[in-house]
Amino acid sequence: MLRRWGWLAALAPLGAASLLYVVIARGFLAGTVDPALGWPLLGILPVFAFAMWLLTASTARSALFLAWAATAMAVGSAYETFMLTNADVIREPWYPVFNIVGLTASTVASAAFVSMFATFPTGIPERRWQRISVGLFWVPVVVVPFSLLVVPHVLTVQVHAEQGEDIPNPFALPALAWADPIVEWIVYFWPAVFLALAVLISRAFFGDPEVRVRTRLMAWFAFAIVVSYSLTLFLPENVMLNAAVLVVLTAIPLVAIHGILRHGAFDVAAEDRARLVTRSSTVLITVLYGIAVVAPAVLLVDVMTPLGIAFLTALVAVALLPVRGWLQRWIHRVVFGDRDRQLAMLSELGSELERAGEPSDLLTHLAAAVADGLGASWVRIRLVASDGALATSPAGVAGDVVGEPVEAADLVHADEVLGRIEVGLRHRGEYSDAERALLRTVAGQAAASVANVRLTARLAEQLAELTASRERLVAAQDDERRRLERDLHDGIQQDIVAQIAGLRLARNRLARGQLDEAELSELQEQARQTLTDLRELAHGIHPPVLSDNGLVAAIESGAARFPIPLIVDADARVRAERYGDDVETTAYYVVREALANTAKHAHASTATVALARTDGRLRVSIHDDGCGLGAVSPVSRASGGLANIRDRVAVLRGTVRISSAGPSGSGTTVDVDLPVRGFVAAEQAGPLSP
Repeated sequence: MLRRWGWLAALAPLGAASLLYVVIARGFLAGTVDPALGWPLLGILPVFAFAMWLLTASTARSALFLAWAATAMAVGSAYETFMLTNADVIREPWYPVFNIVGLTASTVASAAFVSMFATFPTGIPERRWQRISVGLFWVPVVVVPFSLLVVPHVLTVQVHAEQGEDIPNPFALPALAWADPIVEWIVYFWPAVFLALAVLISRAFFGDPEVRVRTRLMAWFAFAIVVSYSLTLFLPENVMLNAAVLVVLTAIPLVAIHGILRHGAFDVAAEDRARLVTRSSTVLITVLYGIAVVAPAVLLVDVMTPLGIAFLTALVAVALLPVRGWLQRWIHRVVFGDRDRQLAMLSELGSELERAGEPSDLLTHLAAAVADGLGASWVRIRLVASDGALATSPAGVAGDVVGEPVEAADLVHADEVLGRIEVGLRHRGEYSDAERALLRTVAGQAAASVANVRLTARLAEQLAELTASRERLVAAQDDERRRLERDLHDGIQQDIVAQIAGLRLARNRLARGQLDEAELSELQEQARQTLTDLRELAHGIHPPVLSDNGLVAAIESGAARFPIPLIVDADARVRAERYGDDVETTAYYVVREALANTAKHAHASTATVALARTDGRLRVSIHDDGCGLGAVSPVSRASGGLANIRDRVAVLRGTVRISSAGPSGSGTTVDVDLPVRGFVAAEQAGPLSP
């Protein structure tokens, strides 16, 4: 950190002073604007400004390389400006020493630039041979000071090399003249550019996948710089070539910002990218816009009239306004995502959720909205199944699902996970932190709607089931009344009619003196049998023992009449307590109905009734060792005894679970769970009323 700020304190004043000197010397003191002023203003200034800002945001070595290169270019431009405005300096005896400043600036700029390109984005390559190559880039910088002692003439920068051959170097030592060709070859022809291209190409096209993604754009950009600069060396100078070099050089900050936003170039932390980029992007775009506007005027100042320059500047300013706006929107979209589209998605999503009545419609609309808002290739929404796991088949889909999801957000409502939104790859680039947060927001907003729709559907199902249950109960009660009417008419009523006729006959025989004791005894026995039948009928309707002695006693009283051995297993708590009349009646008839099914269909040898109370609920379990539910017809399951059991239990908001082992011989088990609102000790309670 201290080293980074130390370099900033040293390089920023040096580069700024150099550029200020160039502007003053070529733009004001020369009397006319020098067309060569375009290079420091349009080429060096944007790179220098970005490099100094980068030092405030990054500790990466590549940021330091760029800062060295931009500062060295500024110093080199200041040196060239000084030489052009003070041509007599070459006759001074100290000129060879002063020339080392310009030559060093040129070699440092070249070495730093190729180092930054070759090691982008961190400054540290992955392979050992690549790191050795980076060290070799800087050999000319080390050799330049020795040229003062070796080369008998002044070594100038490559574009002015022929001028230096005519200027003697009084500091050269004859004993080192043998090294002159080596030094000149290193300074002028050292293959640093080719080494840098080899390193960059090997990393961008043959390195690890992550390295290839992060460096490929910079590799193509470096190739464009090498080509454009090489053309200026080998082709006659013209405006188009100079403009091409300036455009490529000016684009360095844009490529670097792209690397920061997309891949964390220069080791800028993800949490700092948005803050740093938004802080600098507006200023940087404004600087680039101003440079682009004045560039034609600076480049064409010697071939156009002032009126033509003014008209051209205005035309370029208007023409570049859309480009400036597009750059600002692009950076804003990359940093924060497409906020306008995302906000529109949130606004439309509320309307879509209100219009969707069915869960399938709701989730289909939701998937389409998320895919459009995030630019996702596909979106899949899966709900949680009854077993707590995500369902295999999606409930809502947008796009063609290919591969695994790259992002996901759970639909959570009231701490309950209802499902999950899964998204595929983005059409362009990767998802930003803001887009991930938006996905979570959408999931939270949609979860309540999903829960409401599911609750509405569940309530509709329960209402339909309750309606059907009540209809079955009414039908069962009608059947029970008709059965009672039939039993009374066909049984007891006929017995009473017969007894009345017998009594009339006995009276007539009594009048004639023919009645004997045996006939009266027979009539008495018939009356006693009728009374027994009435008691049996009343016991079937509501056994008195249930009201008098409770649930367990009522079940045990019927065990003796059950056609197969029946075991009643009730814990001490249930035997010692009485429950509400509705609970006891429901439990009794559930047991009676289940045992009736066992007797009719199960072919069982034994049966068991178990009763227990835990956590305010009465649990009744009826089990037999018969043949299971396979012997019960589907009609009986839907409308017979099992349906009656479910209906009776549903009235008290209880639960029924029927399990059957089938042919294995383990029989059938009916588990009933009834809520108990209140209970008292059996010895303190008489018959309980509703």
